Amino acid sequence: MSICEFKFSSREQMLNALYEHTLEILETGIKHNAQVSLFLSGGSTPGPLYKALAEAPLDWEKVAVALVDERWVAADHNASNEKLIGETLLAGTAQPIFTGMKNAADTATDGLTECENAYRALPEPYAVSLLGMGPDGHTASLFPYAEGLADALDTQNTCAAIYPTKSDVTGEYVERMSMTPSALLNSQRLILIITGDDKWDVYQQAKRAEDVQAMPVALFLQQDKTPIDVYWAP
Repeated sequence: MSICEFKFSSREQMLNALYEHTLEILETGIKHNAQVSLFLSGGSTPGPLYKALAEAPLDWEKVAVALVDERWVAADHNASNEKLIGETLLAGTAQPIFTGMKNAADTATDGLTECENAYRALPEPYAVSLLGMGPDGHTASLFPYAEGLADALDTQNTCAAIYPTKSDVTGEYVERMSMTPSALLNSQRLILIITGDDKWDVYQQAKRAEDVQAMPVALFLQQDKTPIDVYWAP
């Protein structure tokens, strides 16, 4: 396992360190490539990070920003990750090239081909992908035993339609689009952001888990292809 762990005494300290680390990765990538890709997750925890990056002195026209996963809701819906990015990273002086996952198709399954084509066009290398983790061991929208998960684990495609069983963790909107493990592992670096003692315990379990379908985040923690940095704060 190629894991580096960083523990902080506060979320503010963690996010400040993440800002510096993410900026350094992107700056290095831009020096050596015409364009790079940055993949972002939703949720309330990374929101301040995205707001800080929105004012970062970076050659943003060389950065393609896209989502790790998305609920199949309108881009202006409160549950939309695209809306979060629009209100944070895209609301400042930064002007990256943004690609959303949600399209006009009625279902994630119907929209899969269009999403796949859009993501295939994103520049490589994928400089960095920011991941979160749920208390059930999911990351991106790779939920335990979800409909579509087995195919997502096996495919070499970039995107997959995922339909988890509704729970307190999934929330109301269970129809999802997610990057696949194959695509995420094509990143030069993964960063997993977790908070709280409970999630630290889940993270420790996932490092030893034998059933990837039961704890999909385990796939990323137990691989040797892509370096992964784990950032934790209370």
